Amino acid sequence: MKNKTPFPNHLSLVIAFFLGTGVCLSVAQQTPTISSYGGDLSDAEAMYINKRQLLYYKDEFGDRGERVTVDPSLVFENPRLKNAYMALQAWKQAIFSDPLNLTANWVGSQVCNYEGVFCSRAPDNKTIRTVAGIDLNHGDIAGYLPEELGFLVDLALFHINSNRFCGTIPHKFKKLRLLFELDLSNNRFAGKFPQVVLKLPSLKFLDLRFNEFEGTVPKELFDKDLDAIFINHNRFVFDLPVNFGNSPVSVIVLANNKFHGCVPSSLGNMSNLNEIILMNNGFRSCLPAEIGLLKNLTVFDVSFNQLIGPLPDTVGGMVSLEQLNVAHTMLSGKIPASICQLPNLESFTFSYNFFTGEPPVCLSPPDFSDRRNCLPGRPEQRSAAQCKAFLSMPVDCSSFRCAPFVPSLPAPPPPSPPVPVLSPPPLVVIPKSPPAPPPPVYSPPPPSHPPPPVYSPPPSPPVYSPPPPPPPPPCTEPPPPSPPPPLHYSPPPPRPVHYRSPPPPSLLPPVNYHSPPPPSLPPPIPCENPPPPPPPPIIYGSPPPPTPVYEGPLPPVTGVSYASPPPPPFY
Repeated sequence: MKNKTPFPNHLSLVIAFFLGTGVCLSVAQQTPTISSYGGDLSDAEAMYINKRQLLYYKDEFGDRGERVTVDPSLVFENPRLKNAYMALQAWKQAIFSDPLNLTANWVGSQVCNYEGVFCSRAPDNKTIRTVAGIDLNHGDIAGYLPEELGFLVDLALFHINSNRFCGTIPHKFKKLRLLFELDLSNNRFAGKFPQVVLKLPSLKFLDLRFNEFEGTVPKELFDKDLDAIFINHNRFVFDLPVNFGNSPVSVIVLANNKFHGCVPSSLGNMSNLNEIILMNNGFRSCLPAEIGLLKNLTVFDVSFNQLIGPLPDTVGGMVSLEQLNVAHTMLSGKIPASICQLPNLESFTFSYNFFTGEPPVCLSPPDFSDRRNCLPGRPEQRSAAQCKAFLSMPVDCSSFRCAPFVPSLPAPPPPSPPVPVLSPPPLVVIPKSPPAPPPPVYSPPPPSHPPPPVYSPPPSPPVYSPPPPPPPPPCTEPPPPSPPPPLHYSPPPPRPVHYRSPPPPSLLPPVNYHSPPPPSLPPPIPCENPPPPPPPPIIYGSPPPPTPVYEGPLPPVTGVSYASPPPPPFY
């Protein structure tokens, strides 16, 4: 924390008003002494006050007062780089501390040479360059995000983890239609969940962890086509909605918030899921049997919650599971032997529960912990009195009134090709052959009533109706011309397939990161009599845990290599 010069007492109320803006109190390197009383403020005092008003929007568009003028002598490659210049200069004005001087060279029209700024060919015009990525990770920069960042319409990745940015997320981020990765982790952002995230159509990677966001999380987040959601270590208070299982993510980390209610059974529909970490929240329910449907899951962590009831037998069907942690909950019953026989299981932690049975095979995983349970013959178990008091209370999972499991509907089949019957209409050449036969061929069939010569021309209608070659029986009136048959119904072409988000490999800057992941903060231990000793260390040192097979904090998506590293240790 930077040292601040104390203020005179007679202005304490005035300064308290401006300090009420909240989270940006430590961003200024030097705080001027405000000595004016009853007179005009000096320029330094006015600037200082302006810097304290970071969370207030000036108008309905969210403009917070940055004023950027472009030197007429500057020459830009194209208008998009000029807009990028305006956005980055506004951002530079909103930065109060840059100890590593990462933005020192943000001068002049050569925007693509700015530190941390990466350019690429515009996706819609390969002849021009545009700003495709920004990476200021680990810069220790203090400031906020101006609305002018919305000018960067071709931005595909925005990485600013491990800085001291504060305030809120600009509304005009909604203009970043190509944004693929958004990493705001390990900063000092505050306020409600940034709704603008839901308006980013190309977003796949969302990282908001280690901030001060609060309130609820919109349920629409779980209907969004994301691959990774990291919102751990915030202040969210929320019941997971029924549509939680709609999310197509491969990894989701909600740890160290204040989520509560049921562990939703709909998570059984998350067939793409590789890792889910719900530790240290307030979930209170039984574990749904539907978790056994997660055949691709490698990490499942629900430790430090208020879960009760048995460990479902269906967990034995999670054939890809490598790490299972249900420690520090209130589960009971017997451990199913099928769980300990999972072929890839490396770590199984179920300490600090009330389990009463443990098959011998459960002693074989390389890393397991069964202490502080009610297991006969095992060391470091709970006292008999504790076990009797807890196990005497029946468990009724239906009492939590959790939403029942509704299997997700199968994906609709791809649009079928045009029906073969409808495809022949283009053969308009066929009608030209029927007129070839001479009219006498059609006139002899009805010998009893020879038609007058006027009726001989109707052979022309077969041009439009080739299917019925013989003419109708003779009538007293000439047949009217037949209406246009299905030849005029040419089938509509199949609807084109629109992909929801363009892949960004061409826009991602070739940057390799080697930053350490953030360690999991030791969560508070639930009250217990007697109090338990400190929890055993989590095997994966940070949420999300790296999978043994892949490099980096995320399970990769085929063809996608996430460029964003995890934040460093939280401070």
